[in-house]
Amino acid sequence: MNSSPAGILAGLMVSDAPRPEFADALAPFAPLIGSWDLDVKYYDDSGEVIRETKGEWHFGYALDGRAVADIWITPSRTQRALDGDGEWGLTVRLHDPDLGAFRSTWLGPKHGVVMTFIGHPGANSITLEAREPKSAKTRWIFTDISETGFHWRNEDEDEAGKITVRQRFFASRPQL
Repeated sequence: MNSSPAGILAGLMVSDAPRPEFADALAPFAPLIGSWDLDVKYYDDSGEVIRETKGEWHFGYALDGRAVADIWITPSRTQRALDGDGEWGLTVRLHDPDLGAFRSTWLGPKHGVVMTFIGHPGANSITLEAREPKSAKTRWIFTDISETGFHWRNEDEDEAGKITVRQRFFASRPQL
């Protein structure tokens, strides 16, 4: 065991598997466990792509197998020399049995952003809806989830119901 503060924290944070009593509740996120390469697109208000880069996303069981955590990085660590500094985001998701849904909190330290979501699995999808909308309702949606890939999008819906896509991630397993 690594006795450095970082090693101790990492060892306490991650888990090899969900606890048996949490396995069914965390099952919607099970196909996402592991590492992913990302093709990332950012969009302006009119839907035009304004930036493209590579990213990475790492999912794992956490907190003694009672939660799922992930870290996404964009641009990816290898792409930063070309695209500059970006964001490292941390999300922790846990199932709330009383709510019958996931509680999810995302931390974006570069800009000091904290967002909380309520998430529901669907048919081959997971939708997370922000709890504190500012001027728009924000949704983060995983679709087309498989063992080899998935799609993710960040969208806002204004009061009139107009949806604006802000980001799309196209994920695939890294080639070893």
